[in-house]
Amino acid sequence: MTLLAILIGTVAAGVGSVWIAALLGYAMLARFTQHMLSLAAGALLATAFMHLLPEAFESAAGAHELFALLLGGLVFFFLLDKAELWHHGHEHGHEHGQEAGDGHAHHHHGHHHHEERRAGGWAVLLGDSVHAFGDGILIASAFVADLRLGVVAALAVLAHEVPHHMGDLVVLRQTSRSPRAALLKVSMAGTVTALGGLVGYALLASLDDWLPYFLVAASSSFVYVALADLIPQLQKRLSLRETVAQIAWLAVGIGMVTLVSGLAHGGH
Repeated sequence: MTLLAILIGTVAAGVGSVWIAALLGYAMLARFTQHMLSLAAGALLATAFMHLLPEAFESAAGAHELFALLLGGLVFFFLLDKAELWHHGHEHGHEHGQEAGDGHAHHHHGHHHHEERRAGGWAVLLGDSVHAFGDGILIASAFVADLRLGVVAALAVLAHEVPHHMGDLVVLRQTSRSPRAALLKVSMAGTVTALGGLVGYALLASLDDWLPYFLVAASSSFVYVALADLIPQLQKRLSLRETVAQIAWLAVGIGMVTLVSGLAHGGH
């Protein structure tokens, strides 16, 4: 009974939050693309700094080790970006010469920029998967303690994942060929919540000590994507009105995650 409840709770939280985010986000994305980039950056940064990292540092894990892992994660995603660009350069270097000769260098530059964003998309998916695995362990531990507490934990995870996944879908929408592909990728990452629930149910006592490290690893991916991929796209010369709107949407992303994370923490 407990295992079935864990499976239902983790799937509902992990995948359900993605679909709710898609319903909310895609309705706004078509008209407010730049604003959604600001919201995504705010949501990713707030998820890392206002939810995951505080939870990790409240544990018994050493702060020095956690900061070292955070730094290592940022360097890892930087190297992942470099690997994607290096591979792209070797694979398409001869095409660039042909396109330049034909007067199509601008098209190649756009394709090259798409490749830059693709690495950011993989970073989001990897971070999502690690984060979802940790969420699954949290939900499993709550269900093992008490069935009602497990339901509250699953609802809390679902609630705080919705604004975060809105940000993820904005990032993946730019790196995928279609909105359906982006939704499928984030949904698959969300299913890792169920895997975390199963592993947590089987090995809860031994995995509990590793949870802070999962949280920090996920944080590093979200911080990197926000600072290296999203915010540089927002660094444009804009009018005062556009700049205020940009900052406002960034604040909305931060505020949404901060609010629901606070409610989720209270639920736990």
